[in-house]
Amino acid sequence: MIYRQFKDKKLSLLGFGTMRLPLLENGEVDEEQVSRMVKYAAEHGVNYYDTAYPYHNCRSEIIIGKALKQLPRESFYLATKYPGHQIASSYDPAGVFEEQLQKCGVDYFDFYLLHNIYENSLKTYTDPRWGIVDYFIEQKRKGRIKHLGFSCHGSLETLKTFLDLYGSEMEFCQIQLNYLDWTLQNGKEKYELLTERNIPVWVMEPVRGGKLANLPKEPHERLADFRSGVSDASWAFRWLEGLPNVTMILSGMSNMAQMEDNVRTFADSDPLSDTEKNTLFEIAEGLKNSVPCTACGYCRADCPKKLNIPKLLALYNDMKFSPSNNVGMAIDSLSEDERPSACVSCGKCARTCPQKIDVPAAFKDFTALLETVPHWADMCRQREEAARKLRTQNS
Repeated sequence: MIYRQFKDKKLSLLGFGTMRLPLLENGEVDEEQVSRMVKYAAEHGVNYYDTAYPYHNCRSEIIIGKALKQLPRESFYLATKYPGHQIASSYDPAGVFEEQLQKCGVDYFDFYLLHNIYENSLKTYTDPRWGIVDYFIEQKRKGRIKHLGFSCHGSLETLKTFLDLYGSEMEFCQIQLNYLDWTLQNGKEKYELLTERNIPVWVMEPVRGGKLANLPKEPHERLADFRSGVSDASWAFRWLEGLPNVTMILSGMSNMAQMEDNVRTFADSDPLSDTEKNTLFEIAEGLKNSVPCTACGYCRADCPKKLNIPKLLALYNDMKFSPSNNVGMAIDSLSEDERPSACVSCGKCARTCPQKIDVPAAFKDFTALLETVPHWADMCRQREEAARKLRTQNS
């Protein structure tokens, strides 16, 4: 197993993420298989396990806590997250934290994260009414949290704002990073910003929710010419291995086969050559199916709605590749007058665009795509209700 040093801890570069645990036919988590996967991971050197309050309808912490009981407490590092990104009428960091300790069956968390700093949740985390950041800083002082950090799905600007406010208190940051999002989601700029601030990077979505683990035939065969017999997922992991400030790579493994394949990849260090890296970037460009916006900004001058057209087109490209709530969160942070649905189809932007992009058509399609993804606020309310029911059952 490849390890990376973090302060006084030796962390396996591969971490077991528990957002996509194996499921039974009835939709419930296959706890027996989870237990076997944890045992296999530990036997092969994996020592980092990541969960969060809302995963699997608020049951992931319970399930992984149960599975980890088969291991000595000092043999693993457990991470979970505070759900300040969820839309709620009030926030109770102390109540949630005590509940999480109980659900996981531990006295402390090795790593604790402020979950999903993005444009809307930034307001929650910085609201003095809730005192969220101060509370967790105090828990770290008391030793109930060994290391405090945060995850971020927000823009580069939001990441900068949070770091300016609390960067001195944050020991690590978890971001979505892979060879596709290096350019599609400003991953390169986020990685470089964190590196400049001396904050180690934790990686989520290394294979983009499975998209990079199941490449189309042509790019798969192209990569096989370099290294035959290795999985598409291993290419994504090897690319990340070459980034020196990446300390942890989380993989949401959903079955034993994925676990075994990932363990093989991380058994020995074997970073990619420059030629192989360049090939991955070429493949990424081919996967994007994107409108060729260069963010020159010419389109903005004559827009009667003053829309940030380059920003919206970047989100549209992300949505076209993989419809997700991450894009929905970004749209939710905008007012109605700032969203693609506000476009009046005057066509001035299209006539100005050097790339000849039909912006009104793109925004019409974007609006339709957004309607296919569950609204982020609705999903948050559903998760809050599930958490309330679970607390009632446990009381």
